[in-house]
Amino acid sequence: MAREFLLKPSQSSHQQMGIDMSDAPDQRLLEALLDSWDRNNTILLNLLRALPEGGLAASAMEGSPSIAELLTHIHYVRLVFVFEDAPEFARDLPEKEWVVERDRGRIAQMLNDSAQAVRDAVKSRVEAGRDMNLHYDHPILLLQHMIWHEGYHHGQMKLALKVAGRPMTDEEAGPVTWGVWMRKK
Repeated sequence: MAREFLLKPSQSSHQQMGIDMSDAPDQRLLEALLDSWDRNNTILLNLLRALPEGGLAASAMEGSPSIAELLTHIHYVRLVFVFEDAPEFARDLPEKEWVVERDRGRIAQMLNDSAQAVRDAVKSRVEAGRDMNLHYDHPILLLQHMIWHEGYHHGQMKLALKVAGRPMTDEEAGPVTWGVWMRKK
């Protein structure tokens, strides 16, 4: 006689086999959002690497922050929001927000570190189903805010290069910016 395989009403066949598929689409969505964050940071690093000699000192107009200051500001803002919203992922905050840093390698290291802090905070809070401590209705909104904020400053950096007489052509900028967003893995 064949034995019938019965599941409890609350169990699916995937659960019976030890596979939790209930949040698989959510996990794929989270990974896509985190990938967009990683791409955003890659674009900033690409812009940093593509700057012409003296580009870090360029500014859109007198009294405006230089590109170096915009990049260190981005790093600072990332860390402040992590500190306020997910302090378990906080890093030491820089003493100043707007820093004239001349070392591209140091700036890249700062951006990678703060990008990782944001990524880790958002991923952990989403996976744990935890709200952010101070801002945002959902942890994903931190990513969206940072991408919007950094895109705004990216535009300022490109304007500063134009004003300084060192514009990035579409041929130069496209592959290291739009190409990063649109490429498939």
